[in-house]
Amino acid sequence: MKIAVVGIGVAGAYLMNRLGDDHDNHVVGFERMSDKTHDAVCAWATSENTMSGLIAKCGLNFDDYILHQGENMTVDIGKDENFCAAESIDLRLKGMVSYDKLKVIQDMIRGTDIRFGKVPNKKDLEDNFDLIVDSTGFHRDYLPKPSNETWIPCVQYKMKYESGKTPFDDFYLKAFPSMAGYFWYFPLGNGYAHIGAGDYQRKNNNRFVEKFLHRYKGQIIKKVGRPVRISPPKNSEPFTDGRKTIGVGESIGTVYPLLGEGIIPSTWCAELFIQNLENLSQYRRSVLKKFEIYSLVFKFIQRKISGRFSFFKNAFELLRLYNHMKGQEDRYGMEIRAGDLMKVAKL
Repeated sequence: MKIAVVGIGVAGAYLMNRLGDDHDNHVVGFERMSDKTHDAVCAWATSENTMSGLIAKCGLNFDDYILHQGENMTVDIGKDENFCAAESIDLRLKGMVSYDKLKVIQDMIRGTDIRFGKVPNKKDLEDNFDLIVDSTGFHRDYLPKPSNETWIPCVQYKMKYESGKTPFDDFYLKAFPSMAGYFWYFPLGNGYAHIGAGDYQRKNNNRFVEKFLHRYKGQIIKKVGRPVRISPPKNSEPFTDGRKTIGVGESIGTVYPLLGEGIIPSTWCAELFIQNLENLSQYRRSVLKKFEIYSLVFKFIQRKISGRFSFFKNAFELLRLYNHMKGQEDRYGMEIRAGDLMKVAKL
């Protein structure tokens, strides 16, 4: 087959690398950014326990890309807005790292056929390819729009701090009321860090970032903004346009709603696509099954944001959420404790 992969983020780069191993197919990638400005926009934190195995399939050693090895994450749940963490949860990390996401993407696609600075017309793609993979993330440029989707606006800065003057030594989150989002500080090593925020209610993301920039002076290297879709795959159908286009990754909702994290889920989704390339109906079923728990987590977030969550009425859902994360501590890269989840649920 002739396959077009549009959007070279985590999922698109993984597909280019893995599909390129199958010489029966001719695979071409398209990326709207130029090769000079191509960037990995969202935060660069993930679990090395899971990511190591995934990128090993691409012939890469994940240890070569780790920037900061986390030991503890402070989750500030207090009302104080001065980032003092007077009331906080201290999470012990078990493989949570920040890594050079852009370098991983660049190494994944090395030697593949990528057309940078291209936003192909859909008809042209249909005329020239047997299959079109929409891995354009939030925008899902080549797929029908879902009838009802939820997304969170986010802003992020890459910062450089003077030696010995970084605001925090490890990961820090500031949770917003009703679990509508959070502010993040992710160390990148050598005085660099990503700071940013996302807020469904669009009240706190820019305000908290500006307060942080004012309180902790540093050099702004880059600023980016993007929305993140937190609707799960079940709410992000259709996965296809019914003709030649199929969605992979965030374009079909593979972001864990509680954390807004899509690196591992989108890579999982890309692998499911590879495994089911000859049976796209089975691919759809596999995605819905793999990410079934995301629908429950999404409903939990919706109830919290809307004020409809009740510990009494929704206790079973909260227990399922806890059991899911507790059973996959290595995947999330952190120790999961019931008491911590209860504190977060009370926000």
